[in-house]
Amino acid sequence: MKKRRVVQYLLLLMIAVLVLGSCSREEDSSAGKTGTREGVTIGFSLATDTFIIERWNKDIKIFTNEARQLGAEVILQLSAGGTQAQIAQIQYLLDQGIDILVVIAHDTEMLAGVIETVNQRKIPVIAYDRLIQGVPVTAYVSFDNREVGRHFGRALTEEVPGGNYLVVNGSVKDDNSYEVNAGLHEIIDPLVHSGQIRLIDEIWLDEWDFDEAKEKIGAVFERTTDIDAISAGNDQIASAAIQLLSERRMAGDVAVVGQDADLISCQRVAEGLQLMTVYKPIDRLAIRAARLAVDLVEGRMPEPDMYRDNNSDQPIPFFMEVPYAVFKHNMDETIIRDGFHSAADVYRNVKVEK
Repeated sequence: MKKRRVVQYLLLLMIAVLVLGSCSREEDSSAGKTGTREGVTIGFSLATDTFIIERWNKDIKIFTNEARQLGAEVILQLSAGGTQAQIAQIQYLLDQGIDILVVIAHDTEMLAGVIETVNQRKIPVIAYDRLIQGVPVTAYVSFDNREVGRHFGRALTEEVPGGNYLVVNGSVKDDNSYEVNAGLHEIIDPLVHSGQIRLIDEIWLDEWDFDEAKEKIGAVFERTTDIDAISAGNDQIASAAIQLLSERRMAGDVAVVGQDADLISCQRVAEGLQLMTVYKPIDRLAIRAARLAVDLVEGRMPEPDMYRDNNSDQPIPFFMEVPYAVFKHNMDETIIRDGFHSAADVYRNVKVEK
């Protein structure tokens, strides 16, 4: 576990070097923001204990490149220190005279205090992909996470209309986990109530973490391996489940779903080891967020797709993108067509007849 976290930390540093190297900041010769700097300065905060490096690497690069095209600069803050490190990041960004703050929240509730400080300074806040709770934010940009859960439920119930199900949810610190879970239960609950599906266990994780998922799924497997379907909160969790299934020579016999379209999961879908992954077109989300950031600084608020409640005193404008279920049969027309992964990479371990 320690080795994995060291690798993740090093990868975070590599991302920072790559992104900051392509988007170097031109320092203002005056103290603070006195009007001599032109354009928009975006503060971008990402802190993590065990985040999915592959996923966030794509978001950051696309967001930063689009911001540059719009004439904005991005001050990126990355760390592997969790929530307390993120609070310090945001305070640092405030000291840099940013025009707007974009946050991928490590803990969607514990950031409320520092976000309130940002609000008091009249700086707009965009919650990127994770809705910050308990305090107003200017906008929320994400995917339809409830639909992600519905995709899980539809895929599993079509493949396994009756049998024993294991549900492994994502981080309890992330509002998206609850949205995905709600969408899943919309689909499977009628079959649970009718007795067609038996829910043998439902697990919640502290973090989006492969090692934690493997430990908790392994504990279930110690009790029983009479499992027909596994709903995994994301592809990292799905990978943990499939590794444990492989050790028991059950991989491919149990239907497993996840989200994020990580390369290894797309390969497993192509190989028949994973039933489905949910593809979320990150380029659309990141580009939309960068454009929204510039619009907000320049005094424009585009019409949101809907509003979300975040347990604050005001509805939050929600700019929502659509997720897609990806199976073996539609891999080419989704993942490959969009250039998210190459055909050579996805089909590396399988012989594809064209």
